[in-house]
Amino acid sequence: MILVVIGCVLFLADCIRSSVKMDGELTRNDYGGGSRTEELEVQIEKEEKIPVEVQVSERKYSSQEIQELFKRVIGSMEEQILGNNKSLDWVEYDLNLLTKIPDEPVEVSWEMDRYDVIDTRGEIQAASLSEDGEIVNLSAILTYTEDEKEQAMYQCAIHVYPETLTEEEKQLQEVKQEIQESDQNGQTSPVLKLPDQVQGKVVSYYQKPDQRGLVLIVMGILSGILLYALKQQRKKEEQEKRKQQMMRDYPEIINKLTLFLGAGMTVKRAWKKVVEDYIQHQNAGEFRYAYEEMKQTCYEMESGMAEAESYENFGRRCNVQAYIRLGALLSQNLRKGTKGLGELLKMESIQAFEERKARAKRIGEEAGTRLLIPMFLMLAVVLVIVIVPAFLSMQI
Repeated sequence: MILVVIGCVLFLADCIRSSVKMDGELTRNDYGGGSRTEELEVQIEKEEKIPVEVQVSERKYSSQEIQELFKRVIGSMEEQILGNNKSLDWVEYDLNLLTKIPDEPVEVSWEMDRYDVIDTRGEIQAASLSEDGEIVNLSAILTYTEDEKEQAMYQCAIHVYPETLTEEEKQLQEVKQEIQESDQNGQTSPVLKLPDQVQGKVVSYYQKPDQRGLVLIVMGILSGILLYALKQQRKKEEQEKRKQQMMRDYPEIINKLTLFLGAGMTVKRAWKKVVEDYIQHQNAGEFRYAYEEMKQTCYEMESGMAEAESYENFGRRCNVQAYIRLGALLSQNLRKGTKGLGELLKMESIQAFEERKARAKRIGEEAGTRLLIPMFLMLAVVLVIVIVPAFLSMQI
């Protein structure tokens, strides 16, 4: 909302500004800002206003400013061309011979008196260097891009030395040189004979291991871990889905058991009646976990297992607190007598329905929270639709 208000205010300010009489001046963009087009209205005496587009070119440097520009560029030239070197008096690495100065309207062309030592790209030719180094004179012609007649010169002398190598790098260089000589001397042979000794030292060679196999092994292990994690996640989701379905069916099961017990049936007969109703009214492909566990309990009782033990096993298989409590309640009442069981089941039924209502309310609140995400996305779209045209219509 704040962004919408800001966009509207800026748009109104631009509209008001466009209708104000000007003093006959337009500010040019600085160098590099490019030219721009201003949309104005022209009124000749008291006639109607006529829309006109004015092309405003970017500002150019004056002669004095050009000289100041050259002085500024020359003052920073040494720092810009050094590259990885610490000083022009000791150059070991390639120079950064720029052909254009960054953020400045200046182009550069280079010349040197020793092209065999360093080329125009700043690359050092190591084969031409001696241990004492070589001195090279560099000359750079600076040209103002808007006027090629405006030029200045930068000159410097550099001392180029061979690159300082560590002991390991020197040994590696010697090995490469020996191998290169062996290759050149034995080009007629079908095999390349690698030197056995370098500088009097015995040399051994080893085939570098193929890293692709290791990468494939690591990828295989990671894939296995990810697949196992995915399997566990799906298993957890399935268990949560099972639990939610069983909790939805719990009030209905308790209500049916209470109804059948109130009609004079025994606990076992009421249990079987619930299972029979489920089988009779089960739709094709419909699978209810709680009723399936009750069906399994019926099979156990028919196979000779004690009724109390069957109810306890039912609670353990369901692994849901409400069903564990139901199995324990039925098992205890069988041992102590079924007197008062109906009242206990009625209380359990009331509590189950209250929990179901609370669960439905919680699910509704979660759904409302999830709807906030698309609402915020819609708000962002509306802000873009309102603000972008306003900013595009403004001449800043």
